[in-house]
Amino acid sequence: MSTETTQVRERGPLAPDFDPMGDDYYRDPARHFADVRGDSPTFFFPYLNAWIVTRRADAEMILPDWQKFSSASNAGLITVPEKHAETMPAELISRILVGSDPQGHTIARRVAQKAFLQPRMDALQPEIEARAHRIIDRIEADGGGNLMDAYCLELTTQTLMALMDLSAELEPMMRQLRDDFFQVLASAQEPLPEPRRTEVWDRYVAAQLVLRDIVRERRESAADDLISVMARDKGRDGNYSLSEAQIALHLGEFSAAGTDTTAQAMANAVIFLTENPAVLENAKADGLWQRVFDETVRRRPSSTFASRRANVDVTIGGADIKAGDMIWIALSAVNTDPEYYDRPFEFDIHREDPRDHLAFTKGRHTCLGQPLARVQGSTGLHVLYERLPSLRPAKDWGLDFIRMALLPVRRSLDVEWDVAAAAPQHAVELPADPAATLELRVSECRQESEGVLSLTLEDPAGAPLPAWTPGSHIDVHVGGFVRQYSLCTPGGNQEAWRVGVLKEEAGRGGSRAIHETVRAGGTVTVSQPRNNFVLQPAGRYVFIAGGIGITPILAMVEQAEREGAEWTLVYGGRSRSTMAFLDELEGYGDRVRFVPEDTDGRVDFGAYLAEVRPDTLIYCCGPEPLLNVVEKASSHWPSGSLHVERFVAKDIDTTGDVAFEVEFVDSGVTLTVPADKSILEVAEAAGLPALSSCNEGTCGTCETPVISGRPDHRDSILTDDEKESSESMFICVSRSQGGCPLKLAL
Repeated sequence: MSTETTQVRERGPLAPDFDPMGDDYYRDPARHFADVRGDSPTFFFPYLNAWIVTRRADAEMILPDWQKFSSASNAGLITVPEKHAETMPAELISRILVGSDPQGHTIARRVAQKAFLQPRMDALQPEIEARAHRIIDRIEADGGGNLMDAYCLELTTQTLMALMDLSAELEPMMRQLRDDFFQVLASAQEPLPEPRRTEVWDRYVAAQLVLRDIVRERRESAADDLISVMARDKGRDGNYSLSEAQIALHLGEFSAAGTDTTAQAMANAVIFLTENPAVLENAKADGLWQRVFDETVRRRPSSTFASRRANVDVTIGGADIKAGDMIWIALSAVNTDPEYYDRPFEFDIHREDPRDHLAFTKGRHTCLGQPLARVQGSTGLHVLYERLPSLRPAKDWGLDFIRMALLPVRRSLDVEWDVAAAAPQHAVELPADPAATLELRVSECRQESEGVLSLTLEDPAGAPLPAWTPGSHIDVHVGGFVRQYSLCTPGGNQEAWRVGVLKEEAGRGGSRAIHETVRAGGTVTVSQPRNNFVLQPAGRYVFIAGGIGITPILAMVEQAEREGAEWTLVYGGRSRSTMAFLDELEGYGDRVRFVPEDTDGRVDFGAYLAEVRPDTLIYCCGPEPLLNVVEKASSHWPSGSLHVERFVAKDIDTTGDVAFEVEFVDSGVTLTVPADKSILEVAEAAGLPALSSCNEGTCGTCETPVISGRPDHRDSILTDDEKESSESMFICVSRSQGGCPLKLAL
């Protein structure tokens, strides 16, 4: 036995049948691990001189601990060809986000995070949906083709180009950059042979130089595209946070991670859904596409490994790992660990916590773009099966991958569908950048009742406005005030927006400014629509509105009517003269019950909601006393039956508030939140990338993921189930329970 072989075998255990370049692995990585790892949850893989970790508990220990398990080798071992060493020095390459540790990683992530916040990604959903329909418009008559190129990558690439605000002529470069980046990154761990190495690096560096020029041009841009947001960001010293070369480097990462991984997930979902037709029918019937997406990436993560370098001697899964050794965490294996999951290989979209997986890793290297991936993946699948319900993989669809062990890239998935069964699609207008404000013309001001003024808003040039759905609201900027108002355009009209504004004499001045200064023919600045009060599918609805709370309910009633659902509405106000939009509602006959308090008194909601009605959701909007009564009267209904929206914040008792610590994990800082300040105020004072609007827990802008801790939820948005799960919190009002520390992804 040779010395080299002896050294390798001394580093066992081994898994001799493990083959990350073979068909079994590419067909189903998780099952391949289950077949080959035997009794060794951690084994040595000589080909890459690395340890493979397959157990969930071990992955949970490794991924967050950057001091013991460094990401630096993911980029630090990349060898730059000599001809490009000056343009792409090793020090620059080492700053790739997936290959760096704090503090460099923290600074770069903070700059980029601003463009990937959840509210911004949620606002993208109508645009993604519109693009998906347009793509299918072009291919539905074909009856089949390569789904990866024709739909999945087309959709994700178009979205990325829009996020970066790049011109169409750069699209071929960005598509190629995606593949080239993956090969450059993988070269840190596995060889990139010639002449492919030279070809890849020449294209990669050429694209980097183009992107650097674009960054330079946008240094002073006030636009909200991803490149401008990163280019203009400055530190406390007044200097730019990142160099043009580093921003271009990260844009190369985003060109890959922001397109390929989500595209692969959509293609993998098609395979899983075809193998599980009952799941597919369930997803179609109940709209469970977000669960389909998360179960897909649990069962088969698009990136199959996360790698780290051990900085200490450690024993993991029975294997003795030395400082300096490379560790590969097999994400497909840890996501199907039988010690952690029941029925790990079953494709089950009804798991108790669909996001309980490590496909997006964990800790500081949790995928920056996961909010975009989830919105885009679920929307892309929804539209795909809505338009092509008979979609299925073609016979002998094959395993067409760029075969890299660390980062395999699917190149094609041949599919087919019945053209006659394809669902037609009405024309969809592509919305504008959801982060940008709009200057709209006030086409009509109308007095709807005593104290309520409606504004109808249109694009001055007659262009279509961004799509909206019942429950959506917009920010209206007038006289230095920013206030949120629900959209209630008659007939669900997408060509104009209407809002109803109650003049609140005892308010803070925003509604008075609108009533006193806004006139037909003038202009107002507004935001893109946001929806924190989504009308969920149901067979029956009970709608309850008080006063100006009729505005979101008005749009919901119209949608329920269009969809043929059963519904009733109880609409109350101080007097009939103060109740807006009566003429529109009277056309629904006795399904609407008008309750002016001065003549009819108050509704006995205890009696009205005493009987629990099957397949029924309650939607309520109005003043706080009404919401409190309805919440109490419906408390015996199933969890999730009641949905409320508050136009003003809840009354919050702050007398027991105490100071507590918050670790802002992405920014790498821990701060103390005093008893008299909010998390948002402390974050903003420290220069962290926190976004806000209402500052009272009603608009949804400051939603922040919770990593650990027990939030004291004080917002008016989250449902009881969402508060119980504590996946996120609204940091403008919510605090910590009992002063315990919190960890937040900011």
